[in-house]
Amino acid sequence: MQERHILGIDVGASGIKGAVVDIETGELLNERIRLETPEPSTPKAMAKTFAELVRAHNWKGLVGCGFPSIVKKGIAYSAANISKEWIGQNIIEIFSLASKCPVEVLNDADAAGLAEMSFGLGKGVEGTVLLITVGSGLGSALFIDGRLVPNTELGHIYLEGQKSVAEAYASNNARKRENLSWEEWGQRFNEYLTHLDRTFNPDLILLSGGVSKRFDKYENFITTETPVKPAKLLNAAGTIGAAAYAYQRFRKA
Repeated sequence: MQERHILGIDVGASGIKGAVVDIETGELLNERIRLETPEPSTPKAMAKTFAELVRAHNWKGLVGCGFPSIVKKGIAYSAANISKEWIGQNIIEIFSLASKCPVEVLNDADAAGLAEMSFGLGKGVEGTVLLITVGSGLGSALFIDGRLVPNTELGHIYLEGQKSVAEAYASNNARKRENLSWEEWGQRFNEYLTHLDRTFNPDLILLSGGVSKRFDKYENFITTETPVKPAKLLNAAGTIGAAAYAYQRFRKA
């Protein structure tokens, strides 16, 4: 293993995906391997799947992990789309023990944002950049002049007239659950983006996650003044950003 090659793992509510990343170029060095997120997604069950994914890569070195939670110093402070048993647990400790590898962890949307700011459309952009991951929920990563504001969790805001958080109304899960057409969902998603646009006045909004590659299906329903673009790295951003973050932490240690 070269020092510049790090295993990145993107832990999601429906799937856990990983690939070896060249952190100097942002390239994936193998096809991403995806395993189903266990149900229920308890720490014990997810640690087993995490370790299985590491073994599938025959990996012995540093692992970067994007995790669907508010993450502070390796501790999970929320669990919107995974088992509530995660709250208060040390993610680093649990995954390191299971995989027998050193692990660094950050919020999954923040990981996607770091990748896009380092290797994608956000690179070199000054001002405020907002990245939204669209999947089981709605994740967010906010950058000001290239610096991350961690754990923003903007999928949990309330939109006017809605009794539940935004991700219950405008996520990809909501689209599938309610069998919405792309137009119906696109209009909902536009409500969400418009609210964020008025609140944060960003210079650029980027979309990541599984639905980012279907941008052509709903692009015409987005009316924000701020430019909205699908992230260059699409659904691989979380994997790449997790690896890049682990490398940054490793270099600082």
